[in-house]
Amino acid sequence: MEIKGLTQKEADKRLNIDGLNDVPDPKYNFWQAFASKLWNISAWILEAALILECFLGKWIQSFFVLLMLLFAAFNGATQKKKSRKVLNMIAHKLNPLVIVKRDNIWKQIDAKFLVVGDLISLKKGDILGADAKLVQGHLQVDQSAISGESNLIDKKETETILGGSIVIKGEALATIMATGKNSRNGKTINLINTSAAPGHLQKLLTAIIYYLCLLDGILTLILIFFAIIHGKNILDMLPFLAMMFIASIPVAMPSTFALSNSFEATKLSQEGVLTADLTGIQDAANLNLLLLDKTGTITENKTSVFKWYNLCQKADKEVLSYVSATLDEKNSGIIDDAIFTFLKQKNIKLIKADKYISFTSDKGYSQAQVGNLDLKLGSFKQLSQLDTTSIEKIGQINFENGRSVAFLINNKLAGIFILKDTIRPDAITTLQEIKNRGIKAIMLTGDNQKTAQSIAAQVGLQGEVISINNFTENLNIHELAGIADVLPEDKLFIVKLLQQKGFIVGMTGDGVNDAPALKQAEVGIAMHNATDIAKKSSKMVLLQDGLSPIIKILDAGHRVYHRMTTWSLTKLSRTAELTMLLTIGFICLNYIPMALNAMVIYTIMNNMVTMMIGTDNTYVSYHPENWDILKLAKRAFSLASGFMLSGLALLYFCTQKQIAPAKIGAIIYIYLVFSAMLLVLITRSKTYFWKSLPSKYVYITQLINIVITLTITAIGLGIQQLALSEIGLAILFSLLAAIIIDVIYKKITVKN
Repeated sequence: MEIKGLTQKEADKRLNIDGLNDVPDPKYNFWQAFASKLWNISAWILEAALILECFLGKWIQSFFVLLMLLFAAFNGATQKKKSRKVLNMIAHKLNPLVIVKRDNIWKQIDAKFLVVGDLISLKKGDILGADAKLVQGHLQVDQSAISGESNLIDKKETETILGGSIVIKGEALATIMATGKNSRNGKTINLINTSAAPGHLQKLLTAIIYYLCLLDGILTLILIFFAIIHGKNILDMLPFLAMMFIASIPVAMPSTFALSNSFEATKLSQEGVLTADLTGIQDAANLNLLLLDKTGTITENKTSVFKWYNLCQKADKEVLSYVSATLDEKNSGIIDDAIFTFLKQKNIKLIKADKYISFTSDKGYSQAQVGNLDLKLGSFKQLSQLDTTSIEKIGQINFENGRSVAFLINNKLAGIFILKDTIRPDAITTLQEIKNRGIKAIMLTGDNQKTAQSIAAQVGLQGEVISINNFTENLNIHELAGIADVLPEDKLFIVKLLQQKGFIVGMTGDGVNDAPALKQAEVGIAMHNATDIAKKSSKMVLLQDGLSPIIKILDAGHRVYHRMTTWSLTKLSRTAELTMLLTIGFICLNYIPMALNAMVIYTIMNNMVTMMIGTDNTYVSYHPENWDILKLAKRAFSLASGFMLSGLALLYFCTQKQIAPAKIGAIIYIYLVFSAMLLVLITRSKTYFWKSLPSKYVYITQLINIVITLTITAIGLGIQQLALSEIGLAILFSLLAAIIIDVIYKKITVKN
């Protein structure tokens, strides 16, 4: 008995009453996020310094340390809110799709338009967008997103399946029981990953900060050693030692990451690319190998029948009528659509199966029962094994012309379709651009080797196309153009093996069986027409057909990479300059040549500027980036050493002029602020700092920083008051140092 769904009129009426199948996102609790930022390693160091200052009765210094602590918490909570807002905006564009029966016709709609009473079709890979009751069929579902349980759950007729469940196996019809806030799950179903692990970039930068703290530890020991020699009270030194570590804390790092990634995610969404996982943007700059699923990526999802071969004694029209029974009407794929179109062109009478079992990748074919006939349609490679005489029947067939689909009647080969894919218009130019960027592209396909080689040649992929059976660890990956005869389970194996070889792997796909490989790849990219599970497993989702959006992803990755390179170089150089200058100054002068208040203000103001680097104007490099920590450290130490030497020269000049120690501390403060601003300008650009403008957010923040610095030193607010000539002296030394250092630095970096 045929099960009927709603009419469109009934669905519209219920939609007006119940509203969209959606639940408003929970409001962001700013103060809860603020409190959480007060409970981490960075905050603990600041809190320990605050307690120490209070214990020593240094209330002014205590106020500044408290200000630093509150700034870090406020800034972190604010940027998290902005990042979440961007992800929520993207999430509403990336709802699951569902096959629903309206007016007795199966159609695909956005899950947010589901209403109670809708009849939906579920198959492997679907993500259920609302609570439903199975009315036909049997499923195995993953409800870990709801219950936390990873075990698969069997669902039979009359049983309820909750929204958010992922169909792992089986096929069924179900009736929607509850939507939106009335559903038992009671939350919005979306395909965005909000709890991703850190990407390669973040892990490497965290490692840099770790080594920076080691440097501070060594310098702290030196300070303590000389303090003991000079008979200083170690207790009095503790606030300064604490601030040495505070200056190394990457207070702005999480905010800079969030700001830069959110900035690019918003820009990509306007260009037709949704970011489901922010780490995908970071890793795109390091991408050096891209696996391209042929169907739907290199070729359009518009396959047509190139040739039909009747290999049995029955008439063409009779055989093709039987073929129609094996096609999936509810959840038709590109092969179903191509053959349906071919049958209509031939005016073939369509017949319905007495019993129908849809295609699954496990068996490789769909199956139908018509009377006493057992009909199968699917992969020639797999179905030919059921008919031992099949090899004798295919002598005149040219399999190089396209994809082969076999049709069997009672396990005897009755016919073969040769399907031809249409090459995407932008495939050749995009693949050439990917090659020009130093990224190796390899095509993956289930087609036979000869067909795959033909497609590879058409789109300009150079190298050999091998069968998956010949894919081993010893292969030279750079000599490959493609891998043929690939089964769904092979894709995950290929990605893992390439990652073990040291490649940063990108992967495109659209099908249910691409999901594991898409999730494993550093940059998984779901195509425009991908299944829900493929989108959920990916880090990037394309909203338009074609390959060209991949170039936009690469560009975004490079922009993030260069901003974070600027951040890391600035952070390393600035911290090393500060700690080395103060340590050497203490050894030479027998006092630390900078007031504690100034050190705290300096740290706060510079973190504000370095955070804005996440929005900076930058450039795109046309080769995969590779984080070389040693090279980065050398550059940072060179920059720090240059500014440190200039700072020591300024110290020497001040002592020769017999300027009071308190004033020297304020002069050094101004010097460090200006040198830090100039460091950002030096490291952010390929050209000299005076020739390239940063983003408006960077230069406005720098301008505010400079105005505050000049104001508090001119009026003596919390810092020793200085004369205009003394302020000018510090600015002059920093500017001259920056010009000399930049000229030398650019010559060295251009050579390298």
